[in-house]
Amino acid sequence: MELTRRDAAAALLSLIHISDGDDDAGNGDAAGDEDSLPDDETVRASMAAVAAVVYPDELTGVDSFVDRFLDGRLDGSSRAAGLRETVAALDDAGRSWHGAPVTELSESDRDGLLREIGADTAEEDRDGTLAERVRYHVVNELLLALYASPTGGELVGLENPQGHPGGTESYRRGSP
Repeated sequence: MELTRRDAAAALLSLIHISDGDDDAGNGDAAGDEDSLPDDETVRASMAAVAAVVYPDELTGVDSFVDRFLDGRLDGSSRAAGLRETVAALDDAGRSWHGAPVTELSESDRDGLLREIGADTAEEDRDGTLAERVRYHVVNELLLALYASPTGGELVGLENPQGHPGGTESYRRGSP
């Protein structure tokens, strides 16, 4: 299954409707330290590298999907600053434990890194431990984008993800 630019746009629009409404909460001092935060290109590459690990193998077009989705997320908000801070910390962990940032690790090493820091089992917390922040800002953000898109929703049997019209016909037809 191929993820398209349309999927990314649809996911982004869906997230506007289901946003948690606390974009200005937490990470309040991030703006003062912007020079040490990774640039858009680094964040995009790191998020695509993590997506290659957490997204199902049958998906194609992951890099462009993530890139397009991030067009609407890297907007200068505190959510974007939290994402940048978390990507920087994840890269630091990659360098410390595997000798390279996330983007330069093999897929199996990226998977190992996420597990080593505990992102696979951590509760999400935007201001918590590294594992909790990676779960909130990176893993959950990627998964939410995927499953809010029509193609991603189809993978898990959601013909009409929240925010996507389906009409009464989709309710009458049922799932295959």
